[in-house]
Amino acid sequence: MTDGLIVLVVEDHDFQRRTTARMLRSLGAREVLEASNGRQALALLAGSAQVDIVLCDLDMPEVDGMELIRHIGEANSTASVIIASAQERSVLASVEKMADAYGIRMLGVIEKPVTFSALDHLTSRHTHPEPQRTFAAESGFGLGEILRGLGEQQFEPFFQPKLEMATGRLLGAEALARWRHPTRGVIAPHAFVSLLEQSGHIDELTFLMLERAADACRGWRERGLDLTVSVNLSLVSLTDTTLAGRITKVVRSRGLDPAHMILEITETTALTAVAPALENLNRLRMRGFGLSIDDFGTGFASLQQLMRIPFTELKIDQSFVTGWAANPSLRTICESSVEMARRLNIASVAEGVETQADWDGLKATGCGSAQGHLVARPMDGTAFLDFFAAPAARAA
Repeated sequence: MTDGLIVLVVEDHDFQRRTTARMLRSLGAREVLEASNGRQALALLAGSAQVDIVLCDLDMPEVDGMELIRHIGEANSTASVIIASAQERSVLASVEKMADAYGIRMLGVIEKPVTFSALDHLTSRHTHPEPQRTFAAESGFGLGEILRGLGEQQFEPFFQPKLEMATGRLLGAEALARWRHPTRGVIAPHAFVSLLEQSGHIDELTFLMLERAADACRGWRERGLDLTVSVNLSLVSLTDTTLAGRITKVVRSRGLDPAHMILEITETTALTAVAPALENLNRLRMRGFGLSIDDFGTGFASLQQLMRIPFTELKIDQSFVTGWAANPSLRTICESSVEMARRLNIASVAEGVETQADWDGLKATGCGSAQGHLVARPMDGTAFLDFFAAPAARAA
């Protein structure tokens, strides 16, 4: 429902624009603004009250829908966007990805003609931006400040639950690094991971996460919870042939059997030192650790990595999962990935599951497990235990 919302309809066809505006008013919109092209829309956005949702066509004179979306993103607008267009599905899916890359909050796509039910469904997905974000988006930290934070133990794992799709059972969690900055709140990893990798300090973060994730998982298992924990491991670290031994020593020293930890290999850089990387990964696998190929399909030579590394798990990247139900191309990629994992006798995990439709469709393909906002957002250790204790809250 659009109760109390201000919606801007951008459509060059007068009848379609007015019809859409009438439907929005009947859905309870507080105000509906109209523009016949992107240029008029930009003028309204600059001079009107806060617009909650922009519903726009793509093919329009003067300023088309894609340029409008770009300007909305560059303005850091809090408006959500719905695309309404008669363009082919492959184009619509690509424009959705473009909008996401511009930082737009996309509610979805309506294939024309616009219907009352489609409007009702997509506008109901709009949420007002929170006054304070859980994770700070800004970066700009210097290496010295990041290293001081590491030295002062300001970094900790947040846990994103992973559910078995066939049963809804909680299997474990991925430990995601978060920085509890003393003045800027909780900082997400994009603000510090790349700089740590480039400067050769990524191991300091990795080993802190290994220690804390192992402590948490040991605690879960002491409570009788049969769970595993996943920790990200950068390819940058794999050039040091002592790495596997150091990881094994740290995890065992925290009282956790390596069999209860999965190391996720993130392909943020090309794997240039192949021999020492393979030595480390084979040694880790021999010592009981699970190995997961993370963000499958987006990294450097993923199929080649899958062939030469003894992975036990394949994680389908969220860029292929989110919106799966409505996009035939994404469905093909996900189904093929699940089938490949099955044939290789390794587990399949879908990342970024956000809707029940995506969950249901992926479950039907035989995908083994899933994580994403439909299941739960990353949370601290205390909240994770509360999540486990409330099975109704995680029913999918």
